[in-house]
Amino acid sequence: MRAFAGSRAKRSKADRHGASKDVVAFWQASSGRWFEKDVAFDAAFRERFLDLHMAVAARRHDDWIETPEGALALLILTDQFPCNAFRSATYMYATDPLSRHYARQAIETGHMERVEPDLRLFFCLPFAHSEEMADQELSMRLNAGLGQPWLAHAKGHRDIIRRFGRFPHRNPMLGRTTTAEEEDYLKQGGFQG
Repeated sequence: MRAFAGSRAKRSKADRHGASKDVVAFWQASSGRWFEKDVAFDAAFRERFLDLHMAVAARRHDDWIETPEGALALLILTDQFPCNAFRSATYMYATDPLSRHYARQAIETGHMERVEPDLRLFFCLPFAHSEEMADQELSMRLNAGLGQPWLAHAKGHRDIIRRFGRFPHRNPMLGRTTTAEEEDYLKQGGFQG
């Protein structure tokens, strides 16, 4: 009986890691849509990975952090997935702290350098999405290693936080009052997310 239980545990762990591979494969295949507002893509992403996102948010797959690909899947599901699946809803930012937690662990263990260069950005984005200046500075350091255009993107985010202490475009969604300066910034074409 113990041998059976042990093989079940191994198979279960392999199945879970198979799911992380599916996330990364889907994301790589979708590279042309990563930063586009595409309703059809958002719906497909949400339908395919909503249950897995919720399991990751509930910390059921923390063991994925042990591998570079698993860490990347955690970051995609906690940082990128909510931006697409819950676009313009408050839940869009619900797993941001968890994403930064995973990103810190992944960077400390060197996982960022062990994935394909095109995918390294996703280890940096959780910090660029933060409204904390320390995270923005970390984003700048990480993106410096990636070069352009990502460094300019990180600088733009950092400069918004430096100026306002938050991302003004999030105010309505998060129930925050927009200041006159923020309103003027947004009306003049400032970053809209």
